[in-house]
Amino acid sequence: MRHRRRGRKLGRNPKHQRALLRSLACNLLLSERETDDDNAAKVKGRIVTTLAKAKEVRPFVERCITIARRTLDDQRRADDLLPDAEPQSDQWRDWRQSDAWQEWNQAVAPVLAARRRAIKLLGNKEAVRILFDDVAPRFEDRPGGYTRIMRLAKPRLGDAGQQAILEFVGVRDRISAPRSEAPRFVDEPQPDSEAADTAEAVPQAAAGEEGPEDVAEDRAAEDVSPQDAQQDVTKAKDA
Repeated sequence: MRHRRRGRKLGRNPKHQRALLRSLACNLLLSERETDDDNAAKVKGRIVTTLAKAKEVRPFVERCITIARRTLDDQRRADDLLPDAEPQSDQWRDWRQSDAWQEWNQAVAPVLAARRRAIKLLGNKEAVRILFDDVAPRFEDRPGGYTRIMRLAKPRLGDAGQQAILEFVGVRDRISAPRSEAPRFVDEPQPDSEAADTAEAVPQAAAGEEGPEDVAEDRAAEDVSPQDAQQDVTKAKDA
């Protein structure tokens, strides 16, 4: 019985599970970096893994992004309080001894606490830097749903596991085509009754054509019973 035990085991013990999620999250963040080596990601902001692992690491990644996104206002306020002087200069030392430094220290404290918490979760300083500097500002106005999972039709070689893509949203989003403003069904204009009567009367009144009454008389004349036809044949033989 697994009462109150959330998540998937993934065939691993708890420590191995945490290490696996940390590794997948770091790989997703590190795919955003600019590198020229052979280990660079083919597509930025995307990793390919099994469907079960993608579903398990997605909440972990989004929690890290939320932690970084909540510190953006504090980071901007702390940057505004920094002086224009170079570090280790006389003006910088004077600023460190003033009350302005205390105000900056209080403004940057939440940012440092969030970065330390992210380092504890991810265990990679470069991934944390990408998280706070590149990924978090991108989703500043988005209250959740930073990633998506797309299943792949081709299974994994070896064990035929269901593969999936885990990537950040906002780069390769689908854009639905705008609907047409024209109505779906359009009523065709009906012709006037007088014009319709005139159009029907013209073919009948044409020269050399018979009307309905003449056609009826011809059909009645052509309808000859079999007895009358036999009598006509007998009279022709006698003659």
